[in-house]
Amino acid sequence: MRVSAVVLSWNGREDTLSCLRSLAGEGIDVIVVDNASEDGSAEAVEREFPAVEVILNDRNLGYAGGMNVGIRRALERGAEHVLLLNNDVELEPGAVAALLAEAEGAGAVCPLITFSHDPETVWFAGASFDPRCGYNGRQQGFGRPASSFTDVSETDRACGAAMLVTRSALDAVGLLDEDLFAYQEDTDWSLRARQAGFPLRVAPAARVRHKVSAATGGEGSETALYYSTRNTLEVSERHAPLGSVDTWRRRAVILLAHTAQAALGRRPSGLQAVARGWSDFRGRRFGPRPK
Repeated sequence: MRVSAVVLSWNGREDTLSCLRSLAGEGIDVIVVDNASEDGSAEAVEREFPAVEVILNDRNLGYAGGMNVGIRRALERGAEHVLLLNNDVELEPGAVAALLAEAEGAGAVCPLITFSHDPETVWFAGASFDPRCGYNGRQQGFGRPASSFTDVSETDRACGAAMLVTRSALDAVGLLDEDLFAYQEDTDWSLRARQAGFPLRVAPAARVRHKVSAATGGEGSETALYYSTRNTLEVSERHAPLGSVDTWRRRAVILLAHTAQAALGRRPSGLQAVARGWSDFRGRRFGPRPK
């Protein structure tokens, strides 16, 4: 079965090269989409991996826009499965084969994702997401030993850091929502896929190590807080319209959760990012974060 990996790169040259090295033994086509990096990422890829196709965007299209460029190209090249990868992940040997083994009938299959600095500890082993709630807690398995996960399971949402998407699901569900730009676009796509009848799976036999939001400065960064606040509000209300009282309850839950995360970082700029995310959601301002 033809598989193309799409690696999204933005000013993370060494991370991108490490990701590509981990793909070298998997025997699949690889496409790097460069979101207008300024650190020589594209040139470094072309030097070390001349067989890899590099697509240069003239501006940063975000995760959704950049990945969509790569997905379209992969489908043009005849891919039946598209492996979406952040550039800050590294695959362990055999990961692609393990994902393919569970892809029949699925919308997407995710690997067991562990921390790069501690590859025996889980970062993602699935995640619940009920858009009526607004906040669903940590991802499943977070902080647990990787060895405790052996069975394939279904998940409410796939993780865009590393997910194998089937062509049949892309044909039926469509691409990622570029209005979201970054964060929660994988959740939105997952909810659409499940609504269309495609299950989402986690295959623990496939392992990937993740540096966790390296491109945006970490999970508690201003960038992450802004997009996560704005887009969680949007995705929740898009997929689960509620009455006035319950809508405001859900909004309060989302804002409190992100405010608490910002407060843990002890930086006023984090609180300002949450406030700006809320303001832009209310003003229906989507796409890239205003400068």
